[in-house]
Amino acid sequence: MEKKKKLGVSVSISIVFFTTVLAVCLGIIGYSTYYNRMIKEYQKYECSILNLAVADFDWDAIEVTVKNQVEDESFLKLRERLDYIKRNTQIAWIYMFEPLNANETDNQRYICTGNTQKEYEDYAARGEKPVWLGKMNGTETPSDVAQKYLDYYQNSEPGEFLFFPNKTEWGYIYTTATVVRSSKGNPIGLMCVDIYMEEIERALRVFPIIVFGASIFLSAIFIILLALWLNNRVIRPLSKLKLSAEEFVKSSHGNSQPETLVFTNPEIHTGDEIEVLSDSLVTMAGDLKNYMKNLMLETAEKERIGTELSVATNIQASMLPIIFPPFPNREEFDIYASMTPAKEVGGDFFDFFMVDERHLAIVVADVSGKGVPAALFMVIGKTLIKDHTVPGKDLGEIFTDVNKMLCEANGAELFITAFEGILDLVTGEFRYVNAGHESPYILHNGKYEMHKIKAAFVLAGMDGMKYKSGSLMLEPGDKLFQYTDGVTEATDKDNQLFGDARVDAALNKHADKDVKGVITGVKEEIDKFVGEAPQFDDITMLCLAFKKKMKS
Repeated sequence: MEKKKKLGVSVSISIVFFTTVLAVCLGIIGYSTYYNRMIKEYQKYECSILNLAVADFDWDAIEVTVKNQVEDESFLKLRERLDYIKRNTQIAWIYMFEPLNANETDNQRYICTGNTQKEYEDYAARGEKPVWLGKMNGTETPSDVAQKYLDYYQNSEPGEFLFFPNKTEWGYIYTTATVVRSSKGNPIGLMCVDIYMEEIERALRVFPIIVFGASIFLSAIFIILLALWLNNRVIRPLSKLKLSAEEFVKSSHGNSQPETLVFTNPEIHTGDEIEVLSDSLVTMAGDLKNYMKNLMLETAEKERIGTELSVATNIQASMLPIIFPPFPNREEFDIYASMTPAKEVGGDFFDFFMVDERHLAIVVADVSGKGVPAALFMVIGKTLIKDHTVPGKDLGEIFTDVNKMLCEANGAELFITAFEGILDLVTGEFRYVNAGHESPYILHNGKYEMHKIKAAFVLAGMDGMKYKSGSLMLEPGDKLFQYTDGVTEATDKDNQLFGDARVDAALNKHADKDVKGVITGVKEEIDKFVGEAPQFDDITMLCLAFKKKMKS
């Protein structure tokens, strides 16, 4: 037997886990909030610097400067402004450039940069010239970043800024850019400001340590206090309850004498739901003993009923034709039928028999209700219909007589919908009578269509009813399909009915098959439609194929 974990251990592990998860989530939320706040401050600061750099300047002159690539007076004024901003702000770089083809190595061309006095001196000490007008950037900017600059330069609106963090060979920086335009709105270049993100990186390294440390410390205190409280108010009372329940289970195992079962009262007085649970279990143990006594009696009774239902199922199955083909020596027709009851026994039935040498009778019927009463009434109805179907007797007269006899002995007030037909194998005439039943489908020229028949009143529904027969002609190659309402009323899990349209589609899908194939195919379509939904009504189907005329 698998060893079970103690409740106290499981509760402690759960508390530690969830408090740790809570601490981590709070740390992540705090980290994200702090980071986003810092980024917004960086953006505001860089935007203000860019607004200062581009405000009140003769950008039309710079447009000419860029076009001529000559460091003229306008260029010197721009550099002086950028130098001033660089010296008096906390930024890494301020520069202006023209984006070029992002796929080229030289994907940017500098226009002007701002430098401090020390940076100018460092350039001079190295024998280098500060970034000049027209200098290409070489491999400084990766192609993906250059593409971002180029897309923004070509598609941005006036007053719009570009923000993005950027890891470069000089460190982790945050860049803000804006498009510089002439008085006519023509883009001249991008003005960019970069700020090192060392400060935010340092803060973000320290912040999680503080948050997680404080969360773990507070969680530890919370866990200890909660564990002590749970142990006194929950764990110990439940342990007592567990011992009483285990003793009861051991005493009940294999015990056929319920009166010897004993549930020891654990005497829990916590004043809460656990005390209510304890009292309920004591009461339930007493009820269980009584239930077990009754269950033993009911089980024996159900076994007896189950045996009788099994016998009834076999008896009912033996009353319906089960051997196919039923008339192997007859070449004029073929016939197949099936009945699937919704319960152990059903109220549907079918039958077929030779009235005489040239006449074949078929019967499909459905008794109202289900179970044993319907099955018994089915036996009576089936027997009466077959006994009254004799050569030369009109089908309407047969149902009139059967209805009268059923009404005389119908204390349960059941009724039968029934369809009977007789095929003349010599002429192909098919005479029929319909007592409240479904209309049959006829296959002619390769297609099934419903042959709508006006239905008379059901059998056993009203005494004194008179029934009339009708007729139609079947040609060799035609088939007749008759069924009960369990086919059209088969229901799926969404309470949708199979319906006439699906019956029509299923029949024509399997129209080229023999009689057994038709029945099997339609049943498969019903099963596919119904799925896992339970069967609510008996399903009965019969298919008759008229293959050739009998020689008279």
